Amino acid sequence: MREINIADKAIGQGRPCFVVAEMSANHNGSYERAVEILHAAKECGADAVKLQTYTADTITLKSTEKHFQIEGGPWSGQTLYELYEEASTPWEWQPALKKEAERIGLILFSSPFDTKAVDFLARMDVPAYKIASFELVDLGLIQYVAKKGKPVIMSTGMASLAEIEEAVREVKDAGNENIVLLRCVSAYPASSEDMNLVTIRHLESLFDCAVGLSDHTLGDEVAIAAATLGARMIEKHFTLSRRDDGPDTAFSMEPSEFENMVRKIRLVEKAIGKVSYELTEEEQRNRKLRRSLFVVEDMKRGETFSSENVKSLRPAAGLKPNLLKEVLGSVAAMDIEAGTPLKWEHVLRAKKIISDGSREGDEL
Repeated sequence: MREINIADKAIGQGRPCFVVAEMSANHNGSYERAVEILHAAKECGADAVKLQTYTADTITLKSTEKHFQIEGGPWSGQTLYELYEEASTPWEWQPALKKEAERIGLILFSSPFDTKAVDFLARMDVPAYKIASFELVDLGLIQYVAKKGKPVIMSTGMASLAEIEEAVREVKDAGNENIVLLRCVSAYPASSEDMNLVTIRHLESLFDCAVGLSDHTLGDEVAIAAATLGARMIEKHFTLSRRDDGPDTAFSMEPSEFENMVRKIRLVEKAIGKVSYELTEEEQRNRKLRRSLFVVEDMKRGETFSSENVKSLRPAAGLKPNLLKEVLGSVAAMDIEAGTPLKWEHVLRAKKIISDGSREGDEL
């Protein structure tokens, strides 16, 4: 899988999951609140904050016709223009927000929704561009973004496999191989049962690129599961408080929840680790407590070893249990008290001769 870099963060196999806090409309029209969100995201362990760069006029028409009315979902009853006018992040804030993010060690990038927004973000020198799920079919916009030469992150909500292939091809045809595909279900909130997270692995195998999750479910369970399946990027909406009355607050994470999610993702990453059969120090110590062969009845010299007088028990002070078949039918070389860990010196090998090398290697 191709490794890419967003600012100073490498994204790829074996790298820490890149966690993005989506600000979206959760600033509620306040620049000061947007700055608070940056600082809170940093404190909660986010690697980046993502903005959205559009105006209501660049994304839709100011119309009350049926086509522009929202039916169902959290924004039902509004027109598209009303929603986007309320939810947009003023462009004049964005360079200052990027500067503040960089000052506190946080990456900031954005989703552009038209070519003017792309050029604006290029002047800001954002380290990556995000294509929203709804724009994945806008191949002209994708090509324009791809030609900027920065990583292109694309959410795949609502897209067929053919549409995803077209979008990826558009980026590559522009000479840009720096792609991240995010599994996404475009519902607000999304249901866990609809997530089909194994698609993350399928996307990775099909397109040989970094993959991740843009998650609109409530809670952190889906995001953590995605990390176990190889997600290299996790994006969640982030708000200071769900008590705020904003377009996205109902399906956004509060700081304590986001921080807990990041903590769990980091624990999961450590647990996934690498392919290894090495023993830990604790396991090395505990080997002494495994089973071995013990004499469980008093025996006289010349008496035959049987399943009645030799047992596999803890701890590992005698011969390994897999040597029991070599011992049974042999005879005792000396008197042996019950409770004695069985050693080769106790055994006259009447049943089977074992070389000294094997005998020595089979003792613990």
